[in-house]
Amino acid sequence: MAQEALRLNATWVDYSLVALYFIFVLGIGWAARSKVSSSIDFFLSGRSLPAWVTGLAFISANLGAVEIVGMSANGVEYGFQTMHYFWIGAIPAMVFLGIVMMPFYYGSKVRSVPEFMLRRFGPGAHLVNAISFAVAQLLIAGINLLLLAKVVNSLLGWPLLVTLLIAAVIVLSYITLGGLSAAIYNEVLQFFVIVAALVPLTLIGLHNVGGWGGLKTALNAESHFHTWPGTDISGFDNPIVSVIGLTFGLGFVLSFGYWTTNFVEVQRSMAADSLSAARRTPIIGAFPKMFVPFVVVLPGMIAAATVAPIMDSTAPPNDAMLYLMRDLLPNGLLGVALAGLLAAFMAGMAANISAFNTVFSYDIWQTYVVKDRADDYYLKVGRLATIGATVIAVGTALIADNFGNVMDYLQTLFGFFNAPLFATFILGMFWKRMTPTAGWVGLVLGTLSAMTYWGISEFAGLEAGFFNLPGQGTAFVAASIAFAVDIIASIIVSLVTEPKPDHELVGFVKSVTPKEDLVDAAEECLPWYRRTVPLGMLCLAMVLVLNVIFA
Repeated sequence: MAQEALRLNATWVDYSLVALYFIFVLGIGWAARSKVSSSIDFFLSGRSLPAWVTGLAFISANLGAVEIVGMSANGVEYGFQTMHYFWIGAIPAMVFLGIVMMPFYYGSKVRSVPEFMLRRFGPGAHLVNAISFAVAQLLIAGINLLLLAKVVNSLLGWPLLVTLLIAAVIVLSYITLGGLSAAIYNEVLQFFVIVAALVPLTLIGLHNVGGWGGLKTALNAESHFHTWPGTDISGFDNPIVSVIGLTFGLGFVLSFGYWTTNFVEVQRSMAADSLSAARRTPIIGAFPKMFVPFVVVLPGMIAAATVAPIMDSTAPPNDAMLYLMRDLLPNGLLGVALAGLLAAFMAGMAANISAFNTVFSYDIWQTYVVKDRADDYYLKVGRLATIGATVIAVGTALIADNFGNVMDYLQTLFGFFNAPLFATFILGMFWKRMTPTAGWVGLVLGTLSAMTYWGISEFAGLEAGFFNLPGQGTAFVAASIAFAVDIIASIIVSLVTEPKPDHELVGFVKSVTPKEDLVDAAEECLPWYRRTVPLGMLCLAMVLVLNVIFA
């Protein structure tokens, strides 16, 4: 019944627009094929792309199905409090990545984030990071496939298996053909298709509900129109504790852990054609990122005010965007919206798969399984890894199906993997005394502590509020615990083990790296809007203004 309620009245016009989009996607993959002659071309686009391309790809890789479906679901449940995921949970970390961390990633010429771990800490931390990252990407790719299958099944009536196979084959085709270049150029196309789908949906929805004032009247939930103190989404009743929890748990640990160490995002910056372009990549992406919630969160709020199944909780919040499409969009625009949703699903999945095949090929296969082979061999391994990852993602989709709100699942994964990784990175990048042993011990203990807390919260049935937080507070606390445990364990272990000599840390630790190695001298001659630091400061000022306006 729920699936039939969501069924769209799509016509040949809508299907034609979707088919046209698929043709463009595959055409980009075919065109990029001619530029792949080595593994560095396949995995990092030959480090040849301009900043505006990598910047849009940076944000599009994150603007996947999870972002659109998950954040609109949060819009239903929490309203403007969801803006925290963007304004404090993304923008500051993206600016920090561009200004502070990209000089180390790009300047050291590593091919992946785990390879940075190998050269800074040695094989122990490297192997832990590579395996945990690869597993996480397979799980998250499964989310995108699951959502795609469910959405298309509900909207168009296509069988789940058919949908899974079509999406998997398309993503598989263009990544296998053109590697990261195909993924990035498709992500740029997908960004514009997604925007073209979401902006009309939001404007029509606002018009139908009577504008901003009409939405406030219809929802009759004052907390939905303020970002702070965010007690609903943090799970803390005390406003002061809520602000601290959001600022530290989400704004620092989860946010910085994701944006500064997640190779899915960093890979786009690594594909840039210069250090300056690599540093500007996340900052260019930050400008559209701060406005994305207005076309992702607002539709969820509009659905909560106007769509009966969402209003009376007979339909899950994840369906909010789909009901709006059904109710508001005429044929033609419906086709654009369908293409936009498919673009979102495929952008997210393609980003996960392209990052996975790089880490698997370079950091696992080449480093530990088959060493010292010709470059063509690892190019073939990368293409085979792409096929394997796509097949496995179909299986991991079943795991994600156990979570009602996909953002709960996603934030849990980030708490397990990204929070301790960020702790290791930030300590190792600014403290040369941190040792290789501390690198892997901190990662393992941090991850295990987050998993232990989550397991107690989910399965022990304890009544203590610390283990029964509403909203997404459990994920914030798990990430904070992982970060703290990693830092403490790393410091203790470092004090009783041997550090690397300074000459092996050049390019990886700030205090022993010459300043000129961390900046692009040519950037100083560029106008301010093409320089990293002024752009980053403007970005932070704008997001601060948004926080004040909607506080």
